[in-house]
Amino acid sequence: MDNPAGNCQTAIIYHEIYDGRGFSRLERSWGRYRAGLNKLRELGLIAPNPDSTSQNPNYLPIYRPEPATEAELLTVHSRKYIQHVKDMDAKGEGYFDRNDTPAWHGVYNRAAMAVGGTLLGADLIGSGKVTHAFHPAGGLHHAKYDRAAGFCIFNDIVAAVRLWQNRYGYQRIAILDVDGHHGDGTQALLYREPVLTVSLHMYDGRFYPKTGALSERGEGPGLGYALNLPLPRFSTDEDYVKLLEIALTEIERYQPQALILQYGVDGHFSDRMVGLKLSTRVYEQIAEQAHALAHRVCDGRLLVVSGGGYEPDAVARCWAILAASLSGKRPTLGQQYQALHDAPDALPEPNPEASAQVERTVLALNQML
Repeated sequence: MDNPAGNCQTAIIYHEIYDGRGFSRLERSWGRYRAGLNKLRELGLIAPNPDSTSQNPNYLPIYRPEPATEAELLTVHSRKYIQHVKDMDAKGEGYFDRNDTPAWHGVYNRAAMAVGGTLLGADLIGSGKVTHAFHPAGGLHHAKYDRAAGFCIFNDIVAAVRLWQNRYGYQRIAILDVDGHHGDGTQALLYREPVLTVSLHMYDGRFYPKTGALSERGEGPGLGYALNLPLPRFSTDEDYVKLLEIALTEIERYQPQALILQYGVDGHFSDRMVGLKLSTRVYEQIAEQAHALAHRVCDGRLLVVSGGGYEPDAVARCWAILAASLSGKRPTLGQQYQALHDAPDALPEPNPEASAQVERTVLALNQML
């Protein structure tokens, strides 16, 4: 698909700190950032020299962020909690939340950098310097006002919402979260505000974080602005796209001034952290359709953050599919692009029970919306 807006500019936000330790206890997953950057380089989407500052139009520009300031973190989190993160950093051991998110020396700066990268992307878009920005170290959607959760320490998504509201006066912001886990922290922080939060995720009432039911719709001024589209375990591409279509329709109806896509790819069938059975074809549809929607409703303003994804190879391929779609360079990549997709004989078979549950969910949504 060609770029819907012609020659719009897509920025990549990256810092070398991402090459080191991440927030999860799954050490293998820390390599996804370098694997993703290398894949973009192999495809010729970014400059071959990692230290290049060239503005060669043949390559997507890479912007280097700074850590979020304490004042920026305070737009989302309590002062007491921010100090707690600093104290845990100094201690250098233990966990923020039971046994999920470990503390270590340097974790505060790493967490602040994750927010700083997303804020840089939001500012580049708000100022008109770029149309789209992709920050692979963002998407930390489980972090709440006063605590960490699920490998997420600070919520960079809500920090970007605050920047757009406070600096650029945006009143209608939409978030599309496609991570396999429900974006509970983002939802909680915005639950009483007219910011549209749409989340597609696996849900059975027991799977982490045990939230994200259809009935969670927001409160007070935010009533009706939370939309959860739960999927059963073993849902495949065919099931997923039915709910994706509803998500995109509701975002278009809302007519946002800017769109955030939380592009978590842990629903891929190779990823054992989630029980969904999705392929790269679904992530291609998400990227292309969110891109086209942004150009239809908000002058292309689209900020993408990564979220989950714990199999570096699958993550790198999905990120490359995203970057090729946003930049409009997909048609020029030919076989290189096609090689990013899963082999047809590796795709999971449809699950009749999961498909039947998705059909029931679609019927319920049609009655609710």
